[in-house]
Amino acid sequence: MIRTVKPRNARSKRALDDREAKLVENQKKTLFLSGTTTSELSRQALGDLHALKKPHAIKFTKKNAVHPFEDAAPLEFFSTKNDASFLVLATHSKKRPHNLTFARTFDHKILDMIEFGIEESSFRPLESFKNAKFAIGMKPMISFSGSLFDSAPNYKLVKSMFLDFFRGETVKAIDVEGLQYIVSIAVSEPTDLVPSPPVHIRVHMIKTKKSGQKLPRVEVEEIGPRIDFRIRRIQEPDEAMMKEALKKPRQLEARSKKNIETDIIGDKLGRIHTGKQDLNKMQSRKMKGLKRGPTDDEEATLVDENDDKAKKTRLA
Repeated sequence: MIRTVKPRNARSKRALDDREAKLVENQKKTLFLSGTTTSELSRQALGDLHALKKPHAIKFTKKNAVHPFEDAAPLEFFSTKNDASFLVLATHSKKRPHNLTFARTFDHKILDMIEFGIEESSFRPLESFKNAKFAIGMKPMISFSGSLFDSAPNYKLVKSMFLDFFRGETVKAIDVEGLQYIVSIAVSEPTDLVPSPPVHIRVHMIKTKKSGQKLPRVEVEEIGPRIDFRIRRIQEPDEAMMKEALKKPRQLEARSKKNIETDIIGDKLGRIHTGKQDLNKMQSRKMKGLKRGPTDDEEATLVDENDDKAKKTRLA
């Protein structure tokens, strides 16, 4: 039998309703946690990413014995208990130093994972940039630079992962004043010496200044963190699960309207189908001049009837 959970109060009922499936899903919550061994660098990077994801983020302070590529059950348990669609795990070992693992879930089951190594030489934390920061809860703009994001399978998965991680809440319209910062994700072209170049993540604050014209001058200022990732291990999504995750509800599918098309210019054209018209039944103005006269057959019939009447009169 299916176990049903009955809410004990209004608060628990709201929590259960918030977890139910919806046509437009809630903002994805991210869970940040640390493994049994971590480095100062990986902890700083984890804290900075947590600051970028506020307020839709949860951070665990205790260490957890989690090895996602060997056993993903603990991550799935944490995802279910905290209603988190994303998980970021910080670990450190001699074989894989300064490690961050991004895991994405579907129905609280691991969909795909990417393990990154942080470049120690280029890392700068958020606190090292002494300037103004964006307000919490703002929706960022995301920029991807590099041909590998559209050609290489591993970098395609990286693009999909970070786009889902940073995209923010789904909204119908955006106020220009709310565009406060941009997340730039770039990758250079591969070479023989570096076949898998690192992924560079930079965060910039957007500032508008007077330009003497109608449109202002837009400038960007780096606010941190500055992180360079190297791709280590990847777990690609299962085809059946990915197909189920990408399925759209019927209510959100765009329905095509019959006999309506749009031409090259963008004008909407409609086609109307009318039934067969019977002009004999059409009501017209009653005038003597418009009366229908007798046809040739009707005139012959009238002549024969008059002759018969005349003969009958003579016989009588």
